[in-house]
Amino acid sequence: MKVFVTGATGFIGSATVKELLTGGHKVLGLARSEEAANRLKEAGAEVYYGDLSQPETLIDAVKSSDAVIHLGFIHDFSKFKEMCVLDGMVIETIGAALEGTEKPFIITSGIGVIQKEGIVTENDMPEGDAIPRILTERAADKVAAKGVHVAVMRFPPVVHDLGDKIGFIPSLISIAKAKGFSAFIDNGTNFWPAVHRKDAAKLFRLAVEKHSGSGTRYNGVAEQGIEFKKIAEIIGSKLGLPTRSIAASEVEEHFTWFAHFAKFNILASSTETQKTLNWQPTEIELLPELEGEVYFPA
Repeated sequence: MKVFVTGATGFIGSATVKELLTGGHKVLGLARSEEAANRLKEAGAEVYYGDLSQPETLIDAVKSSDAVIHLGFIHDFSKFKEMCVLDGMVIETIGAALEGTEKPFIITSGIGVIQKEGIVTENDMPEGDAIPRILTERAADKVAAKGVHVAVMRFPPVVHDLGDKIGFIPSLISIAKAKGFSAFIDNGTNFWPAVHRKDAAKLFRLAVEKHSGSGTRYNGVAEQGIEFKKIAEIIGSKLGLPTRSIAASEVEEHFTWFAHFAKFNILASSTETQKTLNWQPTEIELLPELEGEVYFPA
């Protein structure tokens, strides 16, 4: 099938494009610049020029494709809520173009939209308005109510692999270098789920091939939860820096803009996702990858 992919040159998107092409599909990738277009051409994808900030520019690509994977997001964290509102507009625009069809529409969200004790499952739904990213899932529900075959793909805080430049792990490494030590909070027993980028890409392919129905949630989680302390210890060791605990009262000062994420404490299951889509994560897990050279080149 022909799959329209937004965010096609991003960290997860580029791997998804490769996975789709290897799986025998055609890819129409969204590009706003010539640089992005050239990267798509080199990968073997077709190029579609458009702009997420102008959702109406995407309509022709949606109508000419057999499925849509929406990975694009404008990462302007100084206007994060506004970008989440815009993402909702993009989803609703794409959804409107898909009404009356059975084309799969896979959008991207995060496990972190669910705030609960215990293990987050595919059946959990976000509540309240505290987390702006919830707007993505609400837009998906509006689209699903109109019969569009939309599914929400929730990913964990850590999606890891070679090429990860701006994710959670590079952020922790940069902070440790700047502060002179690698920190964890209190006893460090808050948990971060994780998935390898290649396993995430495989999941997107399976979703467009197998998904049906409206409003389904998938959890793209390979590891249910990794102790933050273990992550911090490996980062400290690889950088030749001490690792130590900081009190909860010191978190904002130490981690600054990253403080909210450093406090994440999430356990998540992908049991139903694996069963429904026959998805089996097979790539290297996070801690062994941290011990290697992916994040710490020799």
